[in-house]
Amino acid sequence: MFLTQLTTNVLLFIIGIVGIVMNRRNILIIIMCVELVLLSLNLNFIIFSVYFDDLYGQLFSLFILTVAAAESAVGLAIIIIYYRLRGSISMDQVVVLKG
Repeated sequence: MFLTQLTTNVLLFIIGIVGIVMNRRNILIIIMCVELVLLSLNLNFIIFSVYFDDLYGQLFSLFILTVAAAESAVGLAIIIIYYRLRGSISMDQVVVLKG
């Protein structure tokens, strides 16, 4: 049971990393892949916390979820403002932001 959960989490982590590396054009998919990576790490913390009978992994997982939620909210707000200014959220036009 323990190994199947870990292999599932490794598979989720790899899917997230591949999504970040392979998709460089759509920023929404990149943000979703980052969230997938963070959630797979959280599941690993929780599984190891249960396996070792320790609550620190679960507590650390709550902190990561809080940071991930704040990161998503700020990232989506930036994307909405950028879309209102430029009319597109293509990653090709993000170079314009460098000043």
